[in-house]
Amino acid sequence: MRGTALAAALGVVATLCLPGAAVAAGPGPDRAGSSASGTSGASGASAGTSGPVEGTVRRLALKPKSATEASVSAHGTERFGLMGVSWKDAAAEVQGKIEARSRNAATGAWTQWVTLEPLKAGLDGDRPGARGATEPVWVGAADGAEVRVSGGSAALPAGLELDLVDPGTAGRGAAGKSAPASGARAAAAAVAPGPESTAPRPDVVSRAQWGADESLNDEGPIYLAGGKIKALFVHHTAATAPYECTDSAAIVRGLHVYHVKTNGWRDLGYNFLVDKCGTLFEGRQGGVDQPVMGAHTYGFNSESTSVAVLGDYTNAGASPAALEGISKMAAYKLGQYDVDMDGTTTLTAGATQKNYAGTSFTAGQPYPFRTVSGHRDGFNTECPGHQLYPQLDTIRKSGPAARLKIVSVNDTPVAPGGTAKTPGQLVVGFSTSTAAPLVSSFELLVDGAPVATVAGDATSVATMLGLGSHRIQIRATAKNGKVSTSLPVTVEADVSDVKYVPVLPKRLMDTREGVGVPRAKVGPGGVVSLKVAGVQGVPAYGVTSVVLNVTATNPTEAGHVSVYPNGTVRTSASNLNFTPGQTIANLVVVPVHDGIVQFYNSAGSVDLIADITGYFLASGEGSTHLNLGPKRVLDTRDGTGGVPTAPVGQGGVLDLDLSAVDGLPASDGLTAVVLNVTATNPTTSSYVSVFPSGTTRTSASNLNFTAGQTIPNLVIVPVVDGKVSFYNNTGSVDLIADITGYFTTSSVGAKHSNLGPKRLMDTRTGLGAAKAPVGQGGVVTLTVAGVEGVPATGVTAVILNVTATNPTTSSYVSVFPSGTTRTSASNLNFTAGQTIPNLVIVPVVDGKVSFYNNAGSVDLIADITGYFGK
Repeated sequence: MRGTALAAALGVVATLCLPGAAVAAGPGPDRAGSSASGTSGASGASAGTSGPVEGTVRRLALKPKSATEASVSAHGTERFGLMGVSWKDAAAEVQGKIEARSRNAATGAWTQWVTLEPLKAGLDGDRPGARGATEPVWVGAADGAEVRVSGGSAALPAGLELDLVDPGTAGRGAAGKSAPASGARAAAAAVAPGPESTAPRPDVVSRAQWGADESLNDEGPIYLAGGKIKALFVHHTAATAPYECTDSAAIVRGLHVYHVKTNGWRDLGYNFLVDKCGTLFEGRQGGVDQPVMGAHTYGFNSESTSVAVLGDYTNAGASPAALEGISKMAAYKLGQYDVDMDGTTTLTAGATQKNYAGTSFTAGQPYPFRTVSGHRDGFNTECPGHQLYPQLDTIRKSGPAARLKIVSVNDTPVAPGGTAKTPGQLVVGFSTSTAAPLVSSFELLVDGAPVATVAGDATSVATMLGLGSHRIQIRATAKNGKVSTSLPVTVEADVSDVKYVPVLPKRLMDTREGVGVPRAKVGPGGVVSLKVAGVQGVPAYGVTSVVLNVTATNPTEAGHVSVYPNGTVRTSASNLNFTPGQTIANLVVVPVHDGIVQFYNSAGSVDLIADITGYFLASGEGSTHLNLGPKRVLDTRDGTGGVPTAPVGQGGVLDLDLSAVDGLPASDGLTAVVLNVTATNPTTSSYVSVFPSGTTRTSASNLNFTAGQTIPNLVIVPVVDGKVSFYNNTGSVDLIADITGYFTTSSVGAKHSNLGPKRLMDTRTGLGAAKAPVGQGGVVTLTVAGVEGVPATGVTAVILNVTATNPTTSSYVSVFPSGTTRTSASNLNFTAGQTIPNLVIVPVVDGKVSFYNNAGSVDLIADITGYFGK
């Protein structure tokens, strides 16, 4: 690399702002960039151009007055925008003072004399043909310049020249020129994309957009040897006249031309630049997303990147927009390498020197740095200016949540980009180096969509996954509104072996007696946790969800209860809705995490009872599900099912023989049936229990009702000897049972997948269906396949918690497969003004299910909790 390889290896590359930075007293209101002329001074270009813009350097030799003095006075020159002084021998030094001033092209007024600081020799490596030079100074649109040089007592170096840089004008391209397509630049074009960042990539004006003349760069970029950026250094361009943001591209082009044509460097030194309006510019070539070796902080370039603010910030701080630009770039570049922009790091010195504070560095030794540092922290310079330097702490704390990463899936460690498996439950553990008080919230993203939100002090979040491969990320929103997103992990949800195991109904929870939970009502906003795994014969491991008949009793106020997996964010779905003094039950299929499920009460206080009737197991043992019906198999009003045509009396037990039901398999393969059981015409308040025939009935109840009430509930009941039994506690009641499916030991049936609870339909808001109540005799059809994680094909049935609310009269709702003939079966029965839910397992035809309302109008809500599929 013509002498640059050693410099690159040591990180000894250019530094662009030195002690005592020059400040040009630039043009006033009528000068460069003045809106009066309708132009943008020397550049005529804004942030974007139509292609490469050729800049030129005009060199005027200084005339020696003596061995120690020289000068040049150029009046009426062609316009230029940036100027500096150079000399032939890069190693030679000017011991005295170099001063310059320029003439405004519009007014003819001369600026005050400013001092130009010489740059250290060899800052971009030992490059043949490199010249000694001062810092450049941006002067705007100028047409005259004067320079005077005094060497003090030492002789001046030979070949002193005044370099006047015209950065070119948009539309005036580098005709006939193109960047070389071979060697290092061709190799650079083939570099793979850089790593993803936890922070968004900011908008950056590319080199093509600001008009970089790539024909100047025939060597290509150098990438950091370790391929990792550990710190970002902030600079200012120092000697810069006041400018308009429409001049920013021209300033960047001027720096590019000066660094290459005057200094002899390989390219523009800074990695990125930002103007006072916050516009970011791509600096040294090699790719915004790449760890490009810049030429910005002598001795520490090999492990860092840089942003330079256009302007001088010795006496005034940078604008909020400029600080925000630095913040965005720091968050993005450091976020690519798991670095906290408010943290510390260790850099190895590439040169022996001191910084501005007097700290000594020895080449090859490690030293601590802030991950966002000022140029002066690594080199003896005032850069980035006395007023910008203290603003760095604000920048450090202005970013999004840093070092955000997923650390575990279902309590198993996982690395970013890794893969994990689950039978459906998903608990994501995550971490960030940003303190919790600075974070507003975390979101769990599944395939790019948010599915759960937790508070800023959380370290985990959970949900349920449907079958297949999913891209999982955590998105954090900081209190300042900025967002970061973790690198993804892949989670394979393998639910292919999840089957159902029916059990005799057993009581797991009763707050009236302290069974399973403390003996106390659940208060308003209260949550009780119930351990279900490893209890009452339920396996301790492998259970993906449980089937519970949940009863609310003794409520003091109207309210609702939601049952949901432990560790997940509770949704708006409700499982039971009740009024004061009411007793009501509903079947719940709830996913299990950590062997626990949660019960939430919305208002007042209420006693809760939970009876288990079965569970789903991920080991491959158990039963598969087959659709059947809906088909009426029992009606005591007309003797359907071979039962007496008479209500079931007090303490009465009715046995239903299922062997005569068309479509059911022989009893030796039948394990459980899914029945929608309805109680009607009760003479008094009572309850009904449905249990396996020939077994001892437990205290579990499936329906609770008052005199004259009609109420249904879904029941999944084990089958013994092909029969199930129905018990009525008091009074008399007619019973109706409609079968919707069954479980069998055969492998031909469908297997269960947890999903949710997730809301699929709400006629109050227009979700999934028209925004309007369902009228008398009305039918609404809901697409369920391919929605909210449900597979687009292969779904045989869905499990929905359906809620009726705002009914105008007594009515019932039936849920049935789309495109089929609706039977007389009902799933919800209600009176005017009542809100009531019921679980429904409904077959899916053509990916849809339908809802029918008999009378009046009613709003319908449907929350999915799972599905059956092949």
